[in-house]
Amino acid sequence: MEYDDPRRGREVAERVRTFVREEVLPVERNRLGEGPVSDETVRELREAAREYDVYAPQIPEEYGGMGMGFREMLPVFEAAGRSLLGPTAVRVDAPDEGNMHTLELVGTDEQKDRWLGPLVEGEARSGFSMTEPAPGAGSDPKMIRTTAEKEGDEWVIDGHKWWTTQGSEADVLLVMARTDEDAHPYEGCSIFLVPADTPGVEVVRDIPHVGGAVTGMSHAEIRYDDVRVPEENLLGEENAGFAIAQQRLGPARLTHCMRYSGMAERALDIAKAYADERRAFDGPLSEKQAIRFEVAETEMRLHAVRTMVRHAARQIAAGEQARVAVATSKVFAANVVQDAIDTAVQICGGNGIGKDLPLADFYENVRQFRIVDGADEVHKRVIARRAFEDLNPSEVEHLTQFDGE
Repeated sequence: MEYDDPRRGREVAERVRTFVREEVLPVERNRLGEGPVSDETVRELREAAREYDVYAPQIPEEYGGMGMGFREMLPVFEAAGRSLLGPTAVRVDAPDEGNMHTLELVGTDEQKDRWLGPLVEGEARSGFSMTEPAPGAGSDPKMIRTTAEKEGDEWVIDGHKWWTTQGSEADVLLVMARTDEDAHPYEGCSIFLVPADTPGVEVVRDIPHVGGAVTGMSHAEIRYDDVRVPEENLLGEENAGFAIAQQRLGPARLTHCMRYSGMAERALDIAKAYADERRAFDGPLSEKQAIRFEVAETEMRLHAVRTMVRHAARQIAAGEQARVAVATSKVFAANVVQDAIDTAVQICGGNGIGKDLPLADFYENVRQFRIVDGADEVHKRVIARRAFEDLNPSEVEHLTQFDGE
């Protein structure tokens, strides 16, 4: 189906699909079932991405990227998502993609020189350190307990974080902390750039988790004990942490949707090809109505995902916050792509759960999407709140009246 993507976005997306097919998938096939790829392999893939002119499409040209607009990037992210290695190779991988975007938006020239350039080049890694163990901030970020106090020309950070994606490999951590205990957390938190080798930063462990078999993505538990950073490490304005986080998370949720949409699309392609080749019960599986209807349902729902995401992207491109549109896209996409990959596994049967195909790794990876960047239930609260706010009180009585004896 056709979408209203800008021409440049369509052209670059086609190059990314070619790059993934010709360069990334052979590496993926060689590594299936053998654990994460090496750093050297990642470097080689990124060099190839530069040769295909698809590297870092979302980053301004002055920092080493392609300078593409947000709406242009959507089909590019989807094309990259067709392999678990695709986003890493093209340099649109989380969490660096969102952190680079944050630095670009609110970083000082000195912060960009120190961190943005190396991140774009793949010479550095980053983590966004916000989630905390109970009773700290999880799905309810207002419960944040990590603090940052000003002492002279330094900020002193104390706290306990976990699920910091890539935290144990990060060179720099973006740490959310309370900087005004008397203010509401939404108005009293700030973000700090903390080099990972700063005294007092302790990576407690990488949390064992589902997924990550191909990319090796980790989620770290980290303690910050009397961590001191200079005042110039404040990222953006003081007490503007949540406003900055929303600028980061809204677009990042949509790019997640497109990466996972690409994964679901390829899973379905694999399942259709398998069903067309596999003969059982007097003919190809692709001729069985049960399978054809499952594929049809999945195709329809994936189309709805792409349409929702593009609707939200238009709002963001127009300067709107688009909270409800983003929340709707994120919840719907997370559930649709999970179901799509589950359907693909089921169609492929034993081959679906084996590691000769990428479906098993997709299946392990996709489950987290209903939790990361806001659990389904949190986004549904946002959607429901708007739904009831939009109810016109003057119409309530009329709507609840009914004829009857």
